[in-house]
Amino acid sequence: MIDFSIPAEVAALRDEIRAFVVEEIVPYETDPRLTQHGPNDDLRAELVERARNRGLLTFQADRRFGGRGPSHVDQAVLFEAAGWSTLGPVALNCAAPDEGNMFLLSKIANEAQAESFLVPVIDGHQRSVFAMTEPGGAGSDPGQLATQAVFDGTEYTVNGRKWLITGAPGAKTWIIMADVQSNSHGPAGPTLFLCDGGEPGIVIERVMDTMDRNYVEGHGVVRFDGLRLPPTAVLGEVGQAFRYAQLRLAPARLTHCMRWLGAAARAQSIAIEYARTRTAFGKPLGEHEGVGFMLADNEIALQQCRLAIWWACWQLDQGAKGRHESSMVKAMVAEELFRVADRCVQVLGGIGISDETPIGMIFRDIRAFRLYDGPTEVHKYAISRQVLRVPEPRS
Repeated sequence: MIDFSIPAEVAALRDEIRAFVVEEIVPYETDPRLTQHGPNDDLRAELVERARNRGLLTFQADRRFGGRGPSHVDQAVLFEAAGWSTLGPVALNCAAPDEGNMFLLSKIANEAQAESFLVPVIDGHQRSVFAMTEPGGAGSDPGQLATQAVFDGTEYTVNGRKWLITGAPGAKTWIIMADVQSNSHGPAGPTLFLCDGGEPGIVIERVMDTMDRNYVEGHGVVRFDGLRLPPTAVLGEVGQAFRYAQLRLAPARLTHCMRWLGAAARAQSIAIEYARTRTAFGKPLGEHEGVGFMLADNEIALQQCRLAIWWACWQLDQGAKGRHESSMVKAMVAEELFRVADRCVQVLGGIGISDETPIGMIFRDIRAFRLYDGPTEVHKYAISRQVLRVPEPRS
C-alpha cells in the first residue's frame, strides 16, 4: 500500500527545524559575513552553535555517532525544512559537502579514521572537502582522473591539480581522489585518501568567483605538490574510489534535491505573498491570469518534486542502490526547481532581481544546483543507457 503520511515524531522534528530556521537563521541572510564566496567560517561557527544549543546539530547522523538516524524518507521531510533558508543546512550541519562526506566516512572509514576525521565533522568542529574535480580532468567523467599517487612501499606521493573544491579554505578533513600508479608493492588504480587540510603539499591557489554563495568559503583551486601520505591514509581499499564515490553519490544527489526543494518553496511563499498584496492595473497581481498561472505551475512542480524525492528515498530504504532512481530525480528536480525560482523572480518583477528579498539569491544558487553532482545531461545519458539495455531473455 502507498502511504504518504508523515510519522508524528518526524513531523514534530520537521516543525522544530523549520521554526529554528525561521526564528534564528533567516535573520542572518543579510549578515555581511555571507560573502560572494559564501558564509565565512566565523559565520558558520556562530550558526552551528545556535543549532547545537537547540539540540538540532547534525540530526541526520547515525545514532552510533550521536545523531537521530532518520531513514532516507525521513531525511526528505527534514532536509526540506532545513532548506527554507540557504543558511539552514549550514547551521544544522547537513549541508554539502560535509553531509555527503559524513555519510561516506560512516560507511567505509575504519575506527581510527572515524575518530580523527569523521567525529569532529559530525560535532561541527571542523569541515570537510571531497577533492575530485579537475580542470581538464575528472568531473562528470571521473575516468579522466589525472591526479596521481606514487607508492614506494613506504608512503604515497600525490601530485595534481583540482578545482571547484567546495569549502577548501580552512577545511580539516580532506578526502582526495588520486590514481595510484602501477607499482611492485601492491594494487593500483583510482583511490581515496584521507588527510588533514594542514598537511604540507596541499596548496590552495585561490577561491573561484561563482554565481552561487551558499557554501562555506566557496569553491577553491587546489594543487597537490608532493603531498606525502602513509598507507593508513587510504580510505577503504586501493583502486576502489569509483565504487565508493557511487556509494556517496546516490544519497547526496537526493539530499541536494531536498534542500533546494525547501529553498524553492520559500521563494514560492514570498511570491504568493507579493502577488496577494501588490496591485497593478486595478487589482492584486495574483488575480491577473498570467501571474496566477505561474504560481499554479510552481505549486504543481513543487509537489511533483517532493513526491519524486520521496519515491527515490523509499527505494534506498528498501535496500536499492538507487543510482538509476536518483539520476532520474536529480535531473527532473534540478530543472523544475530552476523554473520555479525563475517564475518567482518574474512574479516579483524588478524587486525579484535585487537582494531586497532572498529570491534573487535562491535563483542564482538553484541555477548552480543544476550542475551539482552531475549536470542534467549526464544524468539523462546514464538514464538512457539504462533503459536501452538489452533485456535478459525470459526462461
